[in-house]
Amino acid sequence: MFGTTQFHLQNPYLIAWWSAAFPGFGHLLLNKYLRGLSLFIWEVIVNYNTKINIAMVHSFCGDIELAKEVLDVRWMLMYIPVYIFGIWDSYRTSVDMNKVYLLADRENAPFNTFSIGALEVNYIDKRNPIMSVVWSLFMPGLGQLYIHRIISAFFCLVWTILFLYFSKALIAVQYLFLGDISQSTAVLDKEWLLYIPSMWGFALYDSYINTVENNKLFEAEQKNYLIDHFQNPHFKIKKEKAVDNP
Repeated sequence: MFGTTQFHLQNPYLIAWWSAAFPGFGHLLLNKYLRGLSLFIWEVIVNYNTKINIAMVHSFCGDIELAKEVLDVRWMLMYIPVYIFGIWDSYRTSVDMNKVYLLADRENAPFNTFSIGALEVNYIDKRNPIMSVVWSLFMPGLGQLYIHRIISAFFCLVWTILFLYFSKALIAVQYLFLGDISQSTAVLDKEWLLYIPSMWGFALYDSYINTVENNKLFEAEQKNYLIDHFQNPHFKIKKEKAVDNP
């Protein structure tokens, strides 16, 4: 009742890319919430203490020596193996889940279409993918709420609030509206700011792709219902024999 969890075909390379963009995102796209959240929290903690984002800012500005100095080696060596594991494990899991999906699809495996509980009601319905993207643009998590992915929505909302608060992005926007560009730049905490683009991009992609897949699930259920209730059990589609042209 807290969301629709389903198997559907995923591009393993794209899943691995999201894990490379931010550890945990690839697993969240695969509905591996506990594993994804563990890697995400690990990334925030270790990245913050390693000062990787600060080093990235210095390297973008061409100050390579300062980027090297700011890094904390004690945390840096801890960061590498788990980061690589996140990419590898999300790729491996995606390949396995694709195999399970193909088996379920060929067997026309049944699935639940309605769930009602004390806290929530969830059912298969068609939604507009564009609306999911629009709401995610306003605030990460709203697109997930629109398609009833409560866990993903809670995750995106909470972490976006934390990133916006600690980066002081909204204060910078206020100064920008007042025309004080130098103060707007100075007030930003760049270490927290660099988390925001990944979070916004993930929320947009996750809400869009899951809206599309939920719509496919709705169409599959509708097709099965029509076949079971209205199609003659003796109905068969005859395959036409190929005719060679003289």
